[in-house]
This record gives sequence, structure tokens and C-alpha cells, in this order.
Amino acid sequence: MTLDLSKRFNRHLLQITIMGDMRKDYVSERFMIVSKKEDKVKDPKKSPFAPGNESMTNPSVLSLVAKDGMLQRLQDSDDEFVEGWSIRVFESKNPIVSVDTENSYSDRPFYSEPAYGYHYIVVASPNQKDTFATIDTEQWSNILVVVQDRLRWLYTQKGVTYVSIYADQGELSGSANPHPHLNILTFSTIPPIIEEEAEASHKILNEKGVCPMCQTVNEEISGPRQVLQTEGFIAFCPWSPSYPYEFWIAPKKHTTSFSKITQKEINDLSLILRATLGGLSQTIKNVSYNLVFHLSPEKKNSRQIHWHIEIYPITKSWSGLERGYGIFLNDISPEEAAEKLGAACRKELANLVGIV
Repeated sequence: MTLDLSKRFNRHLLQITIMGDMRKDYVSERFMIVSKKEDKVKDPKKSPFAPGNESMTNPSVLSLVAKDGMLQRLQDSDDEFVEGWSIRVFESKNPIVSVDTENSYSDRPFYSEPAYGYHYIVVASPNQKDTFATIDTEQWSNILVVVQDRLRWLYTQKGVTYVSIYADQGELSGSANPHPHLNILTFSTIPPIIEEEAEASHKILNEKGVCPMCQTVNEEISGPRQVLQTEGFIAFCPWSPSYPYEFWIAPKKHTTSFSKITQKEINDLSLILRATLGGLSQTIKNVSYNLVFHLSPEKKNSRQIHWHIEIYPITKSWSGLERGYGIFLNDISPEEAAEKLGAACRKELANLVGIV
């Protein structure tokens, strides 16, 4: 009997120490991945994302270098690193997902599948003192072009069903490295939140004959939750936010593919991103936040959504009501948040346009 218990314990211990699998909740469509977090960067001189420390990361697949008024697209070789870059893209040394995973599938109640995918880092600036709220609009445009190109390439790769793009800014955001960067992760399945959003949007479209995000944009454009708008985009605090000061940025016209937006649209998106993130940092000092792209899975026969970007400021801890039941408590209404954010963002926009 003791021997059997020992075997069961060792087998269970082996199961919980293996990394690289994506586990589903017993009942709900909720996944988790066991992932070793990279060590927190305490000394800026030892930051792997800083210029001069390129050997601390994987070689770049793209290093954007400004030279003679032009942008050169270079990449590291095995024994030489590109210098003078403004944006750098490479595979993560601590990937959350991996194409080298060997884990197999298991059935309920202990359902798991391989955490198969690609994980790239996009270093958004060579200056580690920068934040997404201080990077200029031209740099933001270059970042979005690089992200767009990587997105297109990843959707040509085998086993890629969905490409997720997100950034974590600040101590409370979940990032171990304060140097501004974005994560691009692929999955072999569509993430539950995107799947739920796509299914709900498809249902409303069939029943009402209207895209729910288009309807939302039309309502919010002149409403009390509008934060800022440019020619092609609107920023607004959602009707039912999960976080205080949460806001979304959406294209005004119906579009389901971020990878197909034009350079003009990219420049416009860069302007509203920079203005709203600048306004957020002015409204809440030293704010931490997550920035997440909600994109359609760019595969045939998959449900499509009106793509947009969601920004989640982290201003307080969640309570048991939020963690246990998914019902959120906010100490500020989205209407009041939009009013405060809007005033700060309009000042940021005026300064940016004045500079341009």
C-alpha cells in the first residue's frame, strides 16, 4: 500500500512539474499554462533588451535601423549583432509557448494539450527609460508596421490558429522587464475570450443584422464615455468595464483584419494610442496597465470580430467577488473616467499635433 501511494505521488509530482502544457479547467473554458517567469530585471545595465546587451537574447529576426533618412530592415547573424537599432524583434528565451513542446493530449477531468506556438518579443524602443506613453507617434507607427508584418508571417506557419499581441507596462502589470516591449504569442486554438466574443458577435449579427462593435462605436461617438477620436479611430470607456479607467480603441469603420490596415490608418492609430496612453499617465501617476489587441483569427471559416485594442489600468486589487464570480466592482463610473481621461488626452493630442 505504501509503495502504491509513493508511485501515485511521484507520478503526480511529475505531472505538476512538467512545463509546456495548456490545461483546461474541470468544467469551464478556462486555460492555464505552467510557465517559468524570467527573472525580474533589477539593474538597467543588465537588461537583456537594452542596446549593447543583444547577446543576452536570441538573435534578432528583425532589427529596424534608421540611416540616411531611411529605415533599414536588418537581422543579427550568428556572430554579429546589429547596432543602432530602433526596434528589435526576436524569439523569447523564456517562451510561454513553444514549437518544441513534446507534451501530449489528456482527457477530462485532467484535460491538457501541448502549449504549441511561437513567442516573439518586440522591443519598442532602445531607450529603456521610455514607456508606451512617451514613445513618439512615428516610433509607434514603426512598431505597428513591425507587428503587422510579424502577424502576417505567423499566420503562414503550420499549427498557428490565433496570434495574440499584448504589452505589460508598470510594476503591477505582470512584466518582469520594465523596458517597453510587446509580446506576440501564437496558439493552436482560439483563446476562450476571443472565441466567446466572436460567437456572441456572430449571433448578434445574424439576429440584428448589425456588427455589435459598429453599433457600439456609433453610440459612443457622441456619448458621455467618449475619450478621444481621430479621423479613423475612437477611444472610449466601455459601458461595463472590468477595471477603473479601462478604455478601448476601435476603428470607426467596420474592419476585421488588423493586418490589412493601410499606412495612413497605422499613422492615425499611432496618434490616438500615443495621445490616450499619455493622457492616462497624466491622469494616474505611475500607472500600470495591460494593452491587449482583440483581433479576428485570420483563418477561413472562423468567426470574425471588429478588431480593437483594450487597455486595462491596474489601480486596485480584485476582491473575492471579482475573482470568484466574475462580477466587477469599480470605484469610478466609466462616464466619470471618460471625462477625466478625455481632458488629459485632448491636451496630449494638441501637443502631439503641435509638434508634428
